[in-house]
Amino acid sequence: MGNTLLIGSCEPFSGKSALVLGLARHLLSEGRTVRFGKPLATSLEWTAKGSPLPDPLIDDDVRFVGTTLGLDETRLIPSLHLLSPETADTRLRQGNLEAGTGLEMLLKDLQNDQDSFTMLEAAGSLHEGLMYGLSLVQLAEGLSAPVVLVHLWQDSRSVDALLAAQHQLGDRLAGVVLNAVTPDEVEELNQHVVPALQALGLKVFGVMPRSPLLRSVTVGELVRRLDARVICCKERLELLVETLSIGAMNVNSAMEFFRRRRNMAVVTGADRTDIQLAALEASTQCLILTGAGEPLPQLVNRADELEVPLLKVEHDTLATVEVIEQAFGHVRLHETVKATYAFRLVEEHCQLSELFRAVS
Repeated sequence: MGNTLLIGSCEPFSGKSALVLGLARHLLSEGRTVRFGKPLATSLEWTAKGSPLPDPLIDDDVRFVGTTLGLDETRLIPSLHLLSPETADTRLRQGNLEAGTGLEMLLKDLQNDQDSFTMLEAAGSLHEGLMYGLSLVQLAEGLSAPVVLVHLWQDSRSVDALLAAQHQLGDRLAGVVLNAVTPDEVEELNQHVVPALQALGLKVFGVMPRSPLLRSVTVGELVRRLDARVICCKERLELLVETLSIGAMNVNSAMEFFRRRRNMAVVTGADRTDIQLAALEASTQCLILTGAGEPLPQLVNRADELEVPLLKVEHDTLATVEVIEQAFGHVRLHETVKATYAFRLVEEHCQLSELFRAVS
């Protein structure tokens, strides 16, 4: 069969889709035919009370990658199962933990395709998907496919998870890409940590620096998570928020603080009009008002003039901040600007020729 590669991770939101985009773009630039899919769909809005599962079952991540790269619909591989509370409950009650005939059919499909390079993105962790017979380890064994892990790097303690993956995957683990590394530490990792990992049998294909852009979240996503009311600029919810600021200081301190930040969401009390107006003059992507009261008309007018979405939430400031902080780095890569950045990130920081040699 043509080449097949599994992209996995030890924890969710590690950067798998970014790596897929970069690898696929490189292959396409060399004239290769690329196919992509997620055997277990994890990014698809569906409830059992609604309509039946889509047929074919194409994960939203797969759809975005296909659209971004201009892949024909026939190059998108349907998922075998959907990970959701409803489907998990059904499988648990039935005691059904097998992947079913779909995995065998996928294997035959891959074996019959001699020309394409197929990338399959696994679920969020090594164990996610066990209830469906589609965990990363099960896929690697069932499809006889090599695995490249994308791994979030904090410090040397991050190696524990890689060693656990190495133990479970064995020779199927072709190597790893370290992601979200503090930019100042990239050189240090390349010089000292990468050789140490390779001495442990962990081949490192890249060290990618942390990106505020890739960790960013749209204003629309914040509206959804906060159940916020949009007071103005509903057409600007695609703006990306990279940082969070809390307007709880005096206005002079706030102005100085805001000047040092970029692409902010500013959270402040509904009664702090001075802070609100100062925030609008800075690099603010949205202004989120908490507490009782409504914004003054002059604030709404100014926000409208500057095209800064103004949101009102029922939560207090602390609860609002917690929701926003949980969103950073925990959203799907579904924005064109992020995809463009991912192309460059992978191209500049991964040894692609070495990676493809290892998995061919």
